[in-house]
Amino acid sequence: MEENIFQSRVDLGQLNEQVKKIRQEIGKVIVGQESMIDLLITAILADGHVLIEGVPGVAKTLTAKLLSKVISVHFSRIQFTPDLMPSDVLGTSVYNLKTSEFEFKAGPIFSNIVLIDEINRAPAKTQSALFEVMEEHQITVDGTTHKMKEPYIVVATQNPVEQEGTYRLPEAQLDRFLFKIVVNYPDMEQEVNILSRHHERQGVQPVTEINSILSAEQIIAFRQFAHQVHVDSNLVRYIARITHETRNNPMLFLGASPRASIAILVSAKAYALIHGRDFVSPEDIKTIALPVLRHRIVISPEKEMEGVTADEIIKQIIDKIEVPR
Repeated sequence: MEENIFQSRVDLGQLNEQVKKIRQEIGKVIVGQESMIDLLITAILADGHVLIEGVPGVAKTLTAKLLSKVISVHFSRIQFTPDLMPSDVLGTSVYNLKTSEFEFKAGPIFSNIVLIDEINRAPAKTQSALFEVMEEHQITVDGTTHKMKEPYIVVATQNPVEQEGTYRLPEAQLDRFLFKIVVNYPDMEQEVNILSRHHERQGVQPVTEINSILSAEQIIAFRQFAHQVHVDSNLVRYIARITHETRNNPMLFLGASPRASIAILVSAKAYALIHGRDFVSPEDIKTIALPVLRHRIVISPEKEMEGVTADEIIKQIIDKIEVPR
């Protein structure tokens, strides 16, 4: 009975067709990186923000631009620098001589998809200006609250190698990102493909090749579909066990919070949906747990000095927990 109710509410065929088109459109420009593209689509349906980490030149910024192109919504880009002030991001009140009143001039944070390039370049004061808008989709300036239009997604990039002139992101801000996606170098064949496409394009900007697929209204509707995806009670306990184990692991100084458990749950539901299923599987949770947890745990100083990574610890935790049947 429950399955019939779900089927009557959710048109999986339409959603799957749109997701397939998005993959095809982005695939016109981006070679490989299928996992990153799927996670970005998942984040949109799960109403979450994304942090993309990778060395320069692996198409982090380009991917975020392409994402905004396949969705017909407003897009803005903010280049974070050490001298950037909160008012440069949020906006400021300007005195109007005609009306003799202060008027609020909105900053670039007012958009649907906001790309923040090199987020770790700005000091803590500017980074902290993002706390309210990322959590509550609103900002408060001079006692007045300004709401963001939905959908509202922040996609931030950072370079893990270059540390000069950068500021470590506060744990509270990292926790507001649904995913941290790590982008690696392409393999040999993928790089040959990248070079061939660049040569054939003959100077034409790749963004111009992309067509809009989704509207803001469709995204909001599809998010309602994700809320209805079935999650077995054993899988809810499985998610709780994973996050609980991070708090009792001797290799970790700080484990994941209940917000991480909720992030795994809502992301796994959206991830199942874009793969054509109305139920969450253990494999969905395993796949999603890595990008959800890797930025929410803090490795103990001893293990960090030994070169142990967050991904290795998370995989060990997942491997030792019995998968529900």
